[in-house]
Amino acid sequence: AMKYKLIALYRQPEDVDAFERHYRDVHCPLVEKVPGLERVVLNYGVPAPWGAAPEYYLIAELVFPDEATFNAAMASPENAAAGKDLRGFAKGIVTLMVAREG
Repeated sequence: AMKYKLIALYRQPEDVDAFERHYRDVHCPLVEKVPGLERVVLNYGVPAPWGAAPEYYLIAELVFPDEATFNAAMASPENAAAGKDLRGFAKGIVTLMVAREG
């Protein structure tokens, strides 16, 4: 089965400490309750060797084993709670995309 992912791309937050605190203490525990979630991969942007600044502060990958599990997870009340939280603390800096692992 092809793994499905919800990928959250966060631009630089104005207040990194406040963002990290909310992300770790509030958002991650909500995300971890989403049914069928296999794992979460957190990718923090760093400057490139050729000097480019990172376009994103953080890219979070929520990995699900297959499309059916992903679709059920997205329809769950646990995911709705995580989404509501996301719209509160990351409004204006987050982009969500769905991806299938190649």
